[in-house]
Amino acid sequence: MFGLEALDLARIQFAFTISFHILFPAITIGLASYLAVLEGLWLKTNNDTYRDLYHFWSKIFAVNFGMGVVSGLVMAYQFGTNWSRFSDFAGAVTGPLLTYEVLTAFFLEAGFLGVMLFGWNKVGRGLHFFSTVMVAIGTLISTFWILASNSWMQTPQGFEIINGQVIPTDWLAVIFNPSFPYRLMHMATAAFVATAFFVGSSAAWHLLRGKDNPAIRTMLSMAMWMALIVAPIQAVIGDFHGLNTLEHQPAKIAAIEGHWENKGDEATPLILFGWPDMKEEKTKFAVEIPYLGSLILTHSLDKQVPALKEFPPEDRPNSTIVFWSFRIMVGLGLLMIFTGLWSLWLRKRDKLYTSRPFLYLALWMGPSGLIAILAGWFTTEIGRQPWVVYGLMRTADASSNHSFMQMSITLILFVVVYFALFGAGLGYMMRLVRKGPKIDEGKETNEGGPGQKRTPARPLSAADDEHADHDHTVTKEI
Repeated sequence: MFGLEALDLARIQFAFTISFHILFPAITIGLASYLAVLEGLWLKTNNDTYRDLYHFWSKIFAVNFGMGVVSGLVMAYQFGTNWSRFSDFAGAVTGPLLTYEVLTAFFLEAGFLGVMLFGWNKVGRGLHFFSTVMVAIGTLISTFWILASNSWMQTPQGFEIINGQVIPTDWLAVIFNPSFPYRLMHMATAAFVATAFFVGSSAAWHLLRGKDNPAIRTMLSMAMWMALIVAPIQAVIGDFHGLNTLEHQPAKIAAIEGHWENKGDEATPLILFGWPDMKEEKTKFAVEIPYLGSLILTHSLDKQVPALKEFPPEDRPNSTIVFWSFRIMVGLGLLMIFTGLWSLWLRKRDKLYTSRPFLYLALWMGPSGLIAILAGWFTTEIGRQPWVVYGLMRTADASSNHSFMQMSITLILFVVVYFALFGAGLGYMMRLVRKGPKIDEGKETNEGGPGQKRTPARPLSAADDEHADHDHTVTKEI
């Protein structure tokens, strides 16, 4: 059907499940650090705006964290069910790395998550803040190990092959492989940027509907400061990551650029837009800027970038896909930088919270970080093809021996269950966002907090206290 084979369906299934999964850890990483900052600011300033924001975003964090755990477990099982030959070949490397993630990050998160979510009025302020910080650190440690495993598949180091299996010989080389530092920084920063625009979008939504209070303004202000500072940093990290990829995975860069052949000693142009045709081996309708490809990718005006025709056809990634996925990522990144700069201009003119054109832009930029993460992930993973472990094992040799019918049925089931389950979860999370932070008007400024008498924070309740019936209904829906 559609010219697809069982291998293609296995790849689609993994791409589908990881596309769902990657969204949740990205927001979890960013929100965990955001919550730590909010609680720290509240403890330092006694400004209850930060406390109210903490309670609001902790509910969303709890729902998002739960969906991330569930989707991650499903994805991990696929290594054994659909990619058993890969597990047999590289399990001595990837297995321990994922185990380290569980023993360090997951246990750390699980150990302090309950205190963070349910211990607001049961433990002291210091211990509660410490728990929030530990959860935030746990999300970053998890990122460390996951990116170490995936980066090793991109640039494998520190091993030898014995009897057809990878055997680690240097764990430091395995973990800190050539692409790991750049990919770790790129992914962690992407999570912070994506969360900033998620938070900023929710604030813009409320401001556009006339809900203007200190909490909403603080949300937008903090989000735009993050966008202004971190989005340009992400672009710089991306440049270093590109140079590293050019060194270790030149075919991926050639595919990203849609660059088929070098002409004499001419510098490589940058193809802004076009349609790479894998069969005709050329990029149709190309709009080029002379020299710019060499300048960006080699930081010179005379060096050439490797071309796709320099690699055998069976070793070329699908340029049609990665060419456009990369441009989606970069285009959204430029929009993020523009949004941050515009926010600074409006902030200086005291119009940040009242400019409707800007608020509409901030609203629509809400999912931009997550879309950019997906586009970047597609670029990275499809650009690695046809290798599952770069230069060592082809994807075609890594899959389990399943039939087309088996893969078709499981793929359909995944699609149905994922859209039903995570669709409901995402819908509930957006209901929380639309509810907005609860402001305790009329109460004393410094009332409540860890260790003091106060209504317990209820991470999975979206309702106000005066709407008890609605609160009961929402709780049952969870």
